[in-house]
Amino acid sequence: MSGLIEGLPDAVALRCLARVPFYLYPKLELVSRSWRVAIRGSELFKARQEVGSAEELLCVCAYDPENLWQMYDPLRDLWITLPVLPSKVRHLAYFGVVSTGGKLFVLGGGSDDVDPLTGDQDGSFATDEVWSYDPIMRRWAQRASMVLPRAMFACCVSKGKIIVAGGFTSCRKSISQAEMYDPEKDVWIPIPDLHRTHNSACSGLVIGGKVHVLHKGLSTVQVLDHIGSGWTVEDYGWLQGPMAVVQGALYVMSHGLIVKQEKEVSKVVISASEFRRRIGFAMTGLGDEIFVIGGVIGPDRFNWDIKPMSDVDILTVGGNRPTWRQAASMTKCRGTIFGCTQLRI
Repeated sequence: MSGLIEGLPDAVALRCLARVPFYLYPKLELVSRSWRVAIRGSELFKARQEVGSAEELLCVCAYDPENLWQMYDPLRDLWITLPVLPSKVRHLAYFGVVSTGGKLFVLGGGSDDVDPLTGDQDGSFATDEVWSYDPIMRRWAQRASMVLPRAMFACCVSKGKIIVAGGFTSCRKSISQAEMYDPEKDVWIPIPDLHRTHNSACSGLVIGGKVHVLHKGLSTVQVLDHIGSGWTVEDYGWLQGPMAVVQGALYVMSHGLIVKQEKEVSKVVISASEFRRRIGFAMTGLGDEIFVIGGVIGPDRFNWDIKPMSDVDILTVGGNRPTWRQAASMTKCRGTIFGCTQLRI
């Protein structure tokens, strides 16, 4: 990497490139060979953090098309398509997805592939595979496998480490084991088991620096403050439904309403009645907004058709008056959302 910009040291030139919006990087690569090397180099990610030009993007994977991810740029209302995830598992679903260190991680899961003639499902119910996507290099890489294959499990990031817990293993048996991944060392280590296992899917979220594991249909929450201290069981009485964390606060969609949840106290924010017939969507927070993405309109007594959706609805909750608006629809993905997470790059 030499002579990036005439008259400037390369270190200064790199910081200039770091200020260019991420979506333009493929075009910058066309300038010259040295620019292509710089754009795809690890130093660029560090430079973006240093100059304060890091961007918050959303990464989304849906049922259709198979194993394809897209990234959403909220500042430009723009969707970017990633290379297809190179897993051998058809229609990978029920996986965990997080991001840390500027990379997207897809962990475990199993196949949602169904033979249209026989109705048989693929035999791969849970895997231990782990993939990372580097948006600077624009390629997928396989990482160290989890200790256990698992699907429908809790997955989140705490202090730069990935925590997975619970779910079901390859024989469809619910498990209480938990483990932690260090992305820099590419190693997994076991951590204390959950207090209890339940025969239901679970999810994970981080609030106040603590990992929370929630099982579908249960009011109890298992909380991990420090790895050494193990899990505690709390009953916050949280509402059931899709959840999103926005600026450290928990929001739940329940009974056609968006509710702000604080321990045992629930505060109605706004109506969400238009989503009552929409199922299989993702709900996530980004900045001071809640995103409702994709899903399907299910059948009812008047219409038995199932309509896959690529719509994106956004609720701004940071102001005095919460308001809904629509963003650009996904350009490739549609239908039931398999995975959704933020990515800071």
